Amino acid sequence: MKPFKELLKIASKSSITVLLQGESGTGKEVAARFLHREGDRCRGPFVALNCGAIAKNLAESTLEGAKKGAFTGATADQPGVVRSAHGGTLFLDEIGEMSFDMQSKLLRILQERSVMPLGSTTAIPVDFRLVCATNKNLKAEVSAGRFREDLFFRLSTFPIQLPPLRDREDFDIIANEIWDIESHAENLLPPYDDYRLSDVELLHLRLCRWPGNIRQLKNVLQRYALLRPHGITLEEILQDEFSGSACREIAFTQQIPTNKSPAWPVIENILHKFGGNKMQTARALGISRSNLYLQIKKATLQSPQASQTA
Repeated sequence: MKPFKELLKIASKSSITVLLQGESGTGKEVAARFLHREGDRCRGPFVALNCGAIAKNLAESTLEGAKKGAFTGATADQPGVVRSAHGGTLFLDEIGEMSFDMQSKLLRILQERSVMPLGSTTAIPVDFRLVCATNKNLKAEVSAGRFREDLFFRLSTFPIQLPPLRDREDFDIIANEIWDIESHAENLLPPYDDYRLSDVELLHLRLCRWPGNIRQLKNVLQRYALLRPHGITLEEILQDEFSGSACREIAFTQQIPTNKSPAWPVIENILHKFGGNKMQTARALGISRSNLYLQIKKATLQSPQASQTA
């Protein structure tokens, strides 16, 4: 399969239903907005709905709308999210949290391409592009009887798996972009401050597991932008964020000189983390594999014990 960025570009040029899958915080709504922005429906509305935050008694009116007086509190006609997305994109986040009753209603809407507002006897045609997202394994949810199989096959026409932050090859680019945005947000740093994340700081960031993914990285960099002028280092913030043992890989103190290879203890630490996988180790260190092999050879000559790690 092609990398997820290429799949997003391919999918954006059509109106195919897309199912975005990945851990919480991997940027599924960002991906959904990209699909909308780059597609033919970009001039239409983008309507997002968190399926896990809908009260059961409001599920039908939330999706399909309601006529004035259809229920207590309905003081005016309500279009519902499906009609609101007419001509554009409907993004259903946390689709795996959708109730079984709501799943049935969504399936009927997708089959008939129309909605029936509460209190109405006339179906209203709708035209929208559907993008869904979940951090659950929907196949497992189907097997467990918590998700309709027929709806699953409707939604998984074009599935795209978004990788967790720890597996992103463009980690440094993401970190620098977030730093550039967040460090100057809400006056955390003065506008004339041109500080950039150093190679050492980027390495510290790469060595963490980031269970909260991009959302967690954003929080950490916001905190660092606020505390750095007061002498707090990024390593201290990461040790606090990950409670020390939860991110033992960042506990080294060796500094990496600019444009030079990292010290052997750093290489050894990362080799251990990746189970001896030299390709992943070189990528994490930001050096070539040939450079990595050279460092391993040097360390092996200096210390026989190093050969056991390498």
